[in-house]
Amino acid sequence: MSSEPGPGLPFLPGCAFRDPMKTSFHRSQTLGYKNGYALSRLPTVGIGGERLYVNQLSQPDLDELSNTRPVLTYGQSKLTPPSGFVPAHVAFDKKILKFDAYFQEDVPLSAEEAYRIRQVGIYYFLEDDSISVMEPVVQNSGLPQGKLLRRHRVPKNDRGDHYHWKDLNRGMNITMYSRTYRIVDCDPFTQVFLESQGVELNPPEEMVFDPYTEKRRMPITKYTPPLQVDRLKQFLTYDKQVLRFYAVWDDAASMFGERQPYIIHYYLADDTVEVREVYQKNDGRHPFPVLIKRQRLPKTFVDRKKTFPSCVLEISDLEVLEWHTAKDFAVGKATTILGRTFFIYDCDNFTRNFYRDKFGITDFQPVEINKKQPEEVPQVIPPYNGFGILEDSLQNCFSLHPKPPRKDIIKMLENDHKVLRYQLALESPNPEDRKRRFILSYFLSDDMISIYEPRVRNSGIIGGKYLGKTRVAKPGSTTENATYYEPSDLTIGSAIEVFGHRFVITGADEYVLNYMESNAESFPAAALQALREHFRPQQVVKETANSDFPMLGSSRQELDELIVQVQEELKLREYLNNKNIEEAFLQCDKDGSGTLNRETFLDLCNRLNVPTNTTLLNKLIHLCSCGEDKINYRDFLRAFPS
Repeated sequence: MSSEPGPGLPFLPGCAFRDPMKTSFHRSQTLGYKNGYALSRLPTVGIGGERLYVNQLSQPDLDELSNTRPVLTYGQSKLTPPSGFVPAHVAFDKKILKFDAYFQEDVPLSAEEAYRIRQVGIYYFLEDDSISVMEPVVQNSGLPQGKLLRRHRVPKNDRGDHYHWKDLNRGMNITMYSRTYRIVDCDPFTQVFLESQGVELNPPEEMVFDPYTEKRRMPITKYTPPLQVDRLKQFLTYDKQVLRFYAVWDDAASMFGERQPYIIHYYLADDTVEVREVYQKNDGRHPFPVLIKRQRLPKTFVDRKKTFPSCVLEISDLEVLEWHTAKDFAVGKATTILGRTFFIYDCDNFTRNFYRDKFGITDFQPVEINKKQPEEVPQVIPPYNGFGILEDSLQNCFSLHPKPPRKDIIKMLENDHKVLRYQLALESPNPEDRKRRFILSYFLSDDMISIYEPRVRNSGIIGGKYLGKTRVAKPGSTTENATYYEPSDLTIGSAIEVFGHRFVITGADEYVLNYMESNAESFPAAALQALREHFRPQQVVKETANSDFPMLGSSRQELDELIVQVQEELKLREYLNNKNIEEAFLQCDKDGSGTLNRETFLDLCNRLNVPTNTTLLNKLIHLCSCGEDKINYRDFLRAFPS
């Protein structure tokens, strides 16, 4: 709490009064920090922000008063108080001495320079006597530049002394870390500071520059010989105007050579020539359109030594006496370009008009080029090797990438899942093969044939697939005119040859008869009649079996009851194979009548281990008899369901 004296009262106890309205009593700061250093400053306001009536003089006034000696009329004069101590880091803060210098660096592995001059700046910091060396960055110098020596106190000798600003002067050498710098000049602040400290400065020297860098900065002198032709005028006059000639290069005399067409372009703007190759379809060559790129073509060279490296150096006007011009190209004339002789046989309309207006040439009769027609090589189709389908194998003779043969989609859709089945017998001198029976399947959708051999137990022959699904050609058909077996060729009693094996058709199923009757116009009448005669005995047996008349003194109902009883008895005999029994009876019935001789029937039952000595089976055989010597085996097989 502060108090002030009343107006007109002395500042004595009892004469001061407290201000009840005052609430702020803080003191202003008199100590601060600047750049990390503590500094004292005079207060500007009193406690609580009140006005100060003392110490309101400025710093210069205070310094003047402190240095003014009072004049006294008596006594000894008083000494002036000493000034305050200021440390070096405060007095020399941000005060730097800068010297311009350079050093020489040897370049042992260069053919263009033996040494290199590098300019640097030496900075001496007065606050802590540290030194830093900086090199200005030179563009495209290829050297790591910038700070060469970081800021620190640099040792002067081995005794532990360090460099001081008194050791630096213009026109002297200074060695730091085995590198000698030549100081040539300094900045004005450094000069004023050293002179104020009583240092006598040497006269400044000129900065030495790097000779190789100065050489690179100099423009390259080019010698341009005087031109007899105004190229700019020629370019402006003939820009985008090109002469076109049609030529051929006859290389038929060499091995595998031929006559090749080319197009020669002559650019009037700069007298350059370009040769382009004419690419033709299926000519067997890679499409490289440019044979000779656009360039000036020399016509006559200067006499030079044989050792002149013309294949390495570029050809200039000093090596060429004469270049190719528009006068060197004409229709009906041969021109040699870089060792190749091109015969010009025609040109375009613009070229004709240019030569007519420029040179007065009117003869542009094109020359006929007789092209030798290649000999036609007849295409010989090799014989069929038997692998795959003939049409599919034939595609490999027409293309490197064969395509599958076309299929009759409409025929495939109309005849899908329509199959004609026939029974075949193999014609062979071997007696065992004569008994073999096959089933031929003819697929109407794609005219393919497959052959299957039913398995016969204890026959010694492995049955199964005999021929995969494929088209079978007729005997005598050739690769050029191949004929295949059709449904009209498959008749009862006809023989077919399948890959060297001869088969005889001995039977067919009822679907074949129905199909032939519905498409009678596609089959011979004799084939249809033979198939009907084949099925006639079976139809008689079927009609007899389905009739309501009694069968040799027995009724149909009695036969059905007897078959049920036989099946119950045969269930105990598991060794019987009903499927093999049925196949054996069908093979013995060669004519397909449905009946067998009694002797053959009984012999077959004995081979198949059928117990014919039982009462029920004897009664069943009696009921299935058709006369004295015939037995209807179809009714008998009803007791052996497969």
